[in-house]
Amino acid sequence: MKIFFLLLALPAVFFTACNQQTKRTSQNQVETEQIELKDYGSEPVVFDMEDITLRNENFRTGFWTGTFLQMTLMTLQPGEDIGVELHTKTDQFIRVESGVGTVYMGDTENNFDFVREVKDDFAFFIPAGKWHNLKNTGDTPLKLYSIYAPAEHDHGTVHETRAEGMEHDHDH
Repeated sequence: MKIFFLLLALPAVFFTACNQQTKRTSQNQVETEQIELKDYGSEPVVFDMEDITLRNENFRTGFWTGTFLQMTLMTLQPGEDIGVELHTKTDQFIRVESGVGTVYMGDTENNFDFVREVKDDFAFFIPAGKWHNLKNTGDTPLKLYSIYAPAEHDHGTVHETRAEGMEHDHDH
């Protein structure tokens, strides 16, 4: 009889445990949706990657700048591009959360022999020493995050517009 009762009670225990996990997940989601879009420096932080990327409206927002790694959030307006860049000592990872675009890479500033289309959920690596650009080819904002190793931009970087970002990039 005890075994029979235990078998009947297991589904209820399992169901309760699943509901508690769901509640925790829901509470965590509410907390992460309210996270501020700022540079957390090298402090620990937990966040919803998709949420923060989609909420960013700036051309570039520094989100986390550590000693050996940095993450920025970017929004490219339709027709806008990042601008032709070269990072000689920094590898870069980019993931597109929403939108469509074209990635260009090459060994010289005027010869992009690597051209690929990207869209929601696509990612790509840019090796140090590779000239590159990314252009929004769609009619909605292209939302992405970029991870640099080591850091490329100053802690707390915020460029509201592409022009502001280009001005900063030319100064460095």
